[in-house]
Amino acid sequence: MTTLTVEANNLTRIYGGREAVSDVSFTLSKGEVLGFLGPNGAGKSTTMKMLTGNLAPSKGSVKICGVDMIENPKEAKALIGYLPETPPLYREFTVDEFLAIAARLHGVSGKHIKTAVQRAKERCGLTEMSKRLIENLSKGYQQRVGIAQAIIHNPMVVILDEPTVGLDPIQIRDIRALIKELGGEHSVILSTHILPEVEMVCDHVQIIDKGKLVFNGSIDILKQQRHGNKLLIGLAKPPANDELLKVPGVEAVEALPNGLLRVRYTAGKAPAEALVQAAVSKGWGLHQINPDQTSLEDVFVQLTYQDAAA
Repeated sequence: MTTLTVEANNLTRIYGGREAVSDVSFTLSKGEVLGFLGPNGAGKSTTMKMLTGNLAPSKGSVKICGVDMIENPKEAKALIGYLPETPPLYREFTVDEFLAIAARLHGVSGKHIKTAVQRAKERCGLTEMSKRLIENLSKGYQQRVGIAQAIIHNPMVVILDEPTVGLDPIQIRDIRALIKELGGEHSVILSTHILPEVEMVCDHVQIIDKGKLVFNGSIDILKQQRHGNKLLIGLAKPPANDELLKVPGVEAVEALPNGLLRVRYTAGKAPAEALVQAAVSKGWGLHQINPDQTSLEDVFVQLTYQDAAA
């Protein structure tokens, strides 16, 4: 049976008459990692603040494991672990000291604090950093400490706002692996504007632009949008475009700078075999034919700027 951990209904936040977030709704279940994606200024952080109870919605509601955030904020917040974009660290403390304080703030009982700190350190790769001052840690390790404080009380929902910003490639890889591991036991919401990050660690994706959701679906559906109805064709002796347009299913032909042709075809049709037969019978010198995949970055741009293009 699926355990519903987050229910956001028609979340809206108005600033000075302008809707920074407008009618955002979604659900999340235990064991899922949700990628909350959007360009800078799209409304991601505002949505995160409403989900965590740090900002009241102008309209709409949030429930965490069935507990209403407005009606029972203390109970709902106790079920959440949150890492804001700037980690809330006391840099003059050691890792152990800070995590012990975080455990107490999250309501962990005194007799369980030591165990909770040890478990969080092990999960976040911080065991060897126990006695180090946080201010002397690299930014990657500081991010780990930030994640450790978010999971110290073993919450049902972990919300991470831009957790890999400013990290080097090795640190990013480590943090992504940690996020994926967290997704096994918790529900995780990952706010980011980095597409490869979402592709690597998330099961479900939502894309927000100008405060509105423009995509809501599984990562597989997002990937499928890369496969448009297009083929890349290389011909040693290309015919006039009119000849290619006679092939059943072919709708348009575009010459590319690298000497290839991009052929767009009708959805549901598969003209590749007919194109090969025509190229052989008419001596066009076919040397390449393969699907023309749209990059995930291009899909993102198409989704977030479709209104501007209209």
